[in-house]
Amino acid sequence: MQLNSDFSQRVVIHPEQYEFIESPLAGVSRMMLERAGHEIARATSIVRYAAGSGYIAHTHNGGEEILVLEGVFSDEHGDYPAGTYLRNPPGTSHQPFSVSGCTLLVKLWQFSEDDTTQLTFNTKDACWRPGVVDGLSVLPLHEHNGVNTALVRWAANIQFNRHIHAGGEEILVLEGLFCDEHGEYPAGSWLRSPRYSNHAPFTLEQGALIYVKVGHIDAGLMGDRFIIPPTEDV
Repeated sequence: MQLNSDFSQRVVIHPEQYEFIESPLAGVSRMMLERAGHEIARATSIVRYAAGSGYIAHTHNGGEEILVLEGVFSDEHGDYPAGTYLRNPPGTSHQPFSVSGCTLLVKLWQFSEDDTTQLTFNTKDACWRPGVVDGLSVLPLHEHNGVNTALVRWAANIQFNRHIHAGGEEILVLEGLFCDEHGEYPAGSWLRSPRYSNHAPFTLEQGALIYVKVGHIDAGLMGDRFIIPPTEDV
């Protein structure tokens, strides 16, 4: 399967476009945002666990990144409430489940081979840093070889300067309403912009909280092997 796997293209998915598909295990469904591969795939998805559902024990050969959006996610190592950020590097294994149900952002096979940091922390208890303009605050989540992941909180009515993302940018809007000159993106919207794209983002009265990843497009991540280059007309 190749879904939104042409990283030279801008992609925007609004929450009203979500279509959850049942996974091979009962009670676990996923909204596929981008995917290259089949059950083993370079993938970004919104994943829902129904109450009492879970997976069998398995190993993540390409690594797994998780942000818990709603509910409580669990495995044999602990319980992870909404706001928890987890990184399970290549070669780690676990048996995930949810007693009461949960919703997750999950990214698979998007690690560098030498990224071996295992990470679990609750962003609700973390200390945020001031952003580069008044009204912005930033919570760095992870950095490795120029790939940066963070949460960014925007106050109401903030205008950011126009800027370029040399390594591309991915955003999931977690709260509020995020905007730029191309449109408005309510909570649940997912955006991916290609390398060297630029925009001038802003907020309105609602403000916004966003998950942001930059520098990961064409960064030589492990799952890039699954991407089939788009054919060109000749």
